[in-house]
Amino acid sequence: MESRKSRFGARQIALTAMLTAIVAVLQLLGNYVQPIPGVSLSFVLVPIVLGAALLGPYAGAWLGFVFSVMVLATGGATAFLPINAFGTVLTVIVKGTCAGLLAGLVYRTFEKKNQYFAIICAAVTAPVVNTGLFLIGCRLFFWPTIVEWGKAAGFENPVAYVFLGLAGVNFLVELGVNVLLTPVILRLIKLAKKQ
Repeated sequence: MESRKSRFGARQIALTAMLTAIVAVLQLLGNYVQPIPGVSLSFVLVPIVLGAALLGPYAGAWLGFVFSVMVLATGGATAFLPINAFGTVLTVIVKGTCAGLLAGLVYRTFEKKNQYFAIICAAVTAPVVNTGLFLIGCRLFFWPTIVEWGKAAGFENPVAYVFLGLAGVNFLVELGVNVLLTPVILRLIKLAKKQ
C-alpha cells in the first residue's frame, strides 16, 4: 500500500512539473505570436484547467501562479507597471492564481455528478475569473489612465473601452479556446484516471 501511495505522489509531481513547463511555454508563445493583431491567442488556461481537474485546486492555483509570474517576467504587463507597480503585480498574481484555484474547486464540486459538465464549468470558470479579476484590478488601480486610453481610442465611455477594446476580444478568445478544447481535456482526464 505504501509503494502505491509513493508512485501516486511521484506521478502527481511529474504531471505538475510537465504542466508547469507547458504553462511557461504557452505563455511565452502567447506573448510573441499574435496571428490576429491586438488579440492574444492564449492557450495557457487549458493546462491550468487540466491540472486543476487532474491534480486538484491547489495544483490549479500553482499553475495559475506560474502563469502570472510568466506574464510579469515576459513583459505581458508592461503597460500597467509604470502606472502602479504594486497594483500591477497584485492584480496579475491574484487573477492567475485564483483562476486555477477556482477552476479546480468548480471541477471538484461537479465531478461526481457529471464529469463532462464539471470540466466545462471549470473551463468556463478560468477565463471568467482571470478576466473578471483583471477588470477589478483595472478599476481599483488604473482607472484614470484607462479613462485616458479610452478617450484616445475614441471611446467616450471608459467601461465600453474596457469591455470592447481592452479585455473583451481576448476574453472571448480565451473562453472559446477553453470550451472548444474541453472534450480533449475530458479525454485526457479519463485516460489518466484509468492508469
